[in-house]
Amino acid sequence: MEFEQIIRDIKNKAFKPIYLLTGDEEYFIDKISDSIEDSVLDEAEKEFNMTILYGLETDLLTIESEAKRFPMMSEYNVIIVKEAQSLKKLDGLSNYAVQPSPSTILVLNYKHGKPDGRSAFVKEVKKSGVYFESKKLYENKVGPWIDSYLKRKGYFIEPKATFLLVDFLGTELSKISNELDKLIINLTKGTTISPNIIEENIGISKDFNVFELNKALGAKDVVKANRIINHMGKNEKAHPIQMVLPSIYRFFSQMLLYQTVRNGSSRDVASKLGVNPFFVNDFISAGRNYNTKKVARAIAALRKADNLSKGIGATGMSNHEVLQEMVFEIIHS
Repeated sequence: MEFEQIIRDIKNKAFKPIYLLTGDEEYFIDKISDSIEDSVLDEAEKEFNMTILYGLETDLLTIESEAKRFPMMSEYNVIIVKEAQSLKKLDGLSNYAVQPSPSTILVLNYKHGKPDGRSAFVKEVKKSGVYFESKKLYENKVGPWIDSYLKRKGYFIEPKATFLLVDFLGTELSKISNELDKLIINLTKGTTISPNIIEENIGISKDFNVFELNKALGAKDVVKANRIINHMGKNEKAHPIQMVLPSIYRFFSQMLLYQTVRNGSSRDVASKLGVNPFFVNDFISAGRNYNTKKVARAIAALRKADNLSKGIGATGMSNHEVLQEMVFEIIHS
C-alpha cells in the first residue's frame, strides 16, 4: 500500500490487525506508527490498552501474548514494537498472523532493511494486514517532497532555498522535516521561504555553497569559484569535501546529459535532467562554456580530486588544496 493511502485509512478509522512497516527511510515508518499511536485510542484508553515494546528487550511470545489480550473499556488494544528488526525468527508470529485478534492492532517497526518476503509471516501479513516498504527517496525527489511538505503546512519555498536544504542536510527526511518544523515556528502562514530565511535561521550561507560554486564553475568565473572554496576551506566541518565533490560531479553529469537534450523546451530539459525548471538557465549558461569534451575533462578532474581526497595519488595535500587544483583544472579545461 502507498503511504498516503495508509495514513488516510488510519484517519478514517479503517484499521488493519497487523502493520509490518519495513525499509530504509525512517520518516514514513515513524509517521505511520505515530499516526496509529495518536489516532486509535484516546488518552484515558491508552493507560490500559497501549503497549510499547522494543525488539532488543522483548520476544515473540511476549508480543503474541500482548496481542491476544482483550482490551479494557476500549474497542482496541494497540501493540507497537519498535526496533522490530532486532527480533529473532519473526516467522514465529506466522500462526498469530493467520488468525489475528480483531480487537488488537499490532505494529512492527522494522527499520533499515526488510524481512524475507518468502517467509510465512510476511505472506500472512500481506493477506490480512498492511505490509509497507519505506524506501529512501532519490535526491531529485527530495526537493518536490520538501515543496509538498511545506504546502501542506501552509508555506512555500523558492527553488534555490530547496537546493540549499538538500545540499546541506542530505536526503534523510526525518532530519529535513525536523529542520523545517523548527524553521516555520517563527514564520507567518503563507510565507515563501527564501535563501535569506534559510541563512538567517539554519545557518546555511546563501553565497558560499555548492550551488553557487557550480554556477561559478559553469560560468568559468575563477574569482568567484576560488572565493567560495576559500570559504569552504575555512569551514571544512560545514563543507566536508566528501559532500562537496558529489554535488559538483552531479552538476557535470547533468551537463553531459544536457548536451544531448539542449534543443528541447525548458520544461522538457528540466524533466530529463531531473531538476526544477528554475535551474535550466544555469545549464544553458554553462553549455556555452563546456562542450562534451570539456565536460568529460571536468569529470576526469573530479575523479582525480576524489582520489586525492582519499590519499590516492598524492600525499600531504589538504582538502582545500585538492579543491583549488580541481577548480583550476575544470575552469581551464
